[in-house]
Amino acid sequence: MLVRPILSNYFRLLAGASLAFVAIALAGCNEKVAEKPVPSRPVLVATAHYEAETPARSFVGTVRPRIEADMGFRVPGKVAKRLVEVGQTVEVGQPLATLDEIDLKLQAEQAVAEFTAATGVVAQAVAAETRAKDLKAKGWTTDAALDSAKAAADEARARLNRAERSVDLTKNSLSYATLLADARGVVTATLVEPGQVVAAGQTAIRVARFAEKEAVVAIPETLVDRAKTGSATVTLWSEPNRKYEAKLREISPSADPATRTYLAKFSLPGAGDNVELGMTATLTLCDQKTARVARLPLSALYNAGDKPSFYVVDDAGDVSLKPVTVKAYESGDVVISGGVDEGAKVVALGVQKLDPSQKVRVVSSLSF
Repeated sequence: MLVRPILSNYFRLLAGASLAFVAIALAGCNEKVAEKPVPSRPVLVATAHYEAETPARSFVGTVRPRIEADMGFRVPGKVAKRLVEVGQTVEVGQPLATLDEIDLKLQAEQAVAEFTAATGVVAQAVAAETRAKDLKAKGWTTDAALDSAKAAADEARARLNRAERSVDLTKNSLSYATLLADARGVVTATLVEPGQVVAAGQTAIRVARFAEKEAVVAIPETLVDRAKTGSATVTLWSEPNRKYEAKLREISPSADPATRTYLAKFSLPGAGDNVELGMTATLTLCDQKTARVARLPLSALYNAGDKPSFYVVDDAGDVSLKPVTVKAYESGDVVISGGVDEGAKVVALGVQKLDPSQKVRVVSSLSF
């Protein structure tokens, strides 16, 4: 009779232990389920970037000086010295070359001598004119004699004036024997050597001025209007990360017969001494009249029947539907003119199955 109560107590304890084990197991499962995060969906994105609808065009050019002067002597003569070399920087008033001054000095001395002689002739003619006037006043000479004395005095004065101008001219000619730089620049060519006889005005030294530099490029005829109305920037091959503003200064009125291009000169007001003459430059032309658009993958477009839209992802991983204005469709892209901000991250794939309430995660590639 004692066996039945013992078995009854045993089964009662066994059932209680089983229930306790099940409760503990269920509690552990609930904790694990609560700790498991909600999975986020990986998505590929494309960044919205607005630019001119008409793409910019680039051309290779050369940095040249706006003014490059061929300097020469204003008088003929024999070159005595050449004082500069190619590539040398010159300042205002610096001597570049000199002529032999022997003949010029002789001409100056001759002019001075003629001036001295003319001065004596004028004194004699003036004295004769004064005596003729006195004699005429006393009635001892005729009007013809007085007129002759006046004419001789006037001629003597004119000769004196001419001799004075001759002295000035010979002094100037003597100063022209030294060729001086009239602006700060760099010597780009030397075309005379000591001992060479040159004519007046013959090019002796070529100097490029530092006052302003410009980029010289060849523009095709299809882009001449854009060169006149658009904006331009210049980058140097030696400084690819720096841009210089460029302004069209001059464009050739006729095309080159061989290349059928127009020579255009763009001034570089911001170019400093670091921009050397002869450097290779890239000129970029942009059309200011064209609209600014963004090109995004065609697969990013979501259209539920009302209006084309994009899913935009923010930094927190939330997505929102943004209506956009479609300007054109291309083979693999859609061109929009507005609706999303510059730099916005647009979901590029799987937009038809995207749930706006679900968190997303931006990835660089999708692995399957």
